Amino acid sequence: MGKKIRVQRRGRGSSTFRASTHKRIAPVRYPSFSKKEQESVIQGHIMKILHEPGRGSPLASVKLETGETYHTVVPEGVYEGQPIQIGSRASVDIGNVLPLSSIPAGTMVCNIELSPSDGGKISRSSGSYATVVAHTPEGTMIKLPSGKTRYMNDLCLATVGVISGAGRPEKPFLKAGAKFHWMRAKGHKYPRTRGVAMIAAVHPYGSGRRGARKVTTVSRHAPPGRKVGLIAARSTGKRKRRKR
Repeated sequence: MGKKIRVQRRGRGSSTFRASTHKRIAPVRYPSFSKKEQESVIQGHIMKILHEPGRGSPLASVKLETGETYHTVVPEGVYEGQPIQIGSRASVDIGNVLPLSSIPAGTMVCNIELSPSDGGKISRSSGSYATVVAHTPEGTMIKLPSGKTRYMNDLCLATVGVISGAGRPEKPFLKAGAKFHWMRAKGHKYPRTRGVAMIAAVHPYGSGRRGARKVTTVSRHAPPGRKVGLIAARSTGKRKRRKR
């Protein structure tokens, strides 16, 4: 009969696969502002810089003059007690939050909203940043961490600066135990055994016979016991340039 594969066991929500979310401090999200508040300047200050397990960069607890408190990722150069400004008339200093329309071209920004008032979605990992390229009638053009450019809504908020912890991915883990505890804090299983290394009873790709393997592309609507590999892939393999 075999046993349930990892995808099926994870879906049951047992303690083995459960992330330790009780250790998390707070979600990273901009507070919601009215149109009048965004057009002015809201003053605030960084109360404390905190560490959250499983997160690559520190968190900053920011208290506004309105009495509201929120948490955000820390850009490089920010310190406890630093004054923070939010709004379209805020100065373009590290740590301040402005709409993209008010940020001059060439400025490095992070924690960018994908759509207005969504709280921040883009460029939030350690060391990442995006660059404001130009302001156009279509919207603000920004260069993403991947190198691609896209147009964003002018009302989307962004933090000036680069996310801290830039050198973190460069340091090797050295020991499997260190990698295990880091993955566990994020709710991921480690080590992860390859499907082809298993027997046929416990995984769709498992078998000692290396000949006719099953295809690794599966439907998006496949059941949990089959939904492994390249899920809903349009094409596989390296794209080859067509000769003209």
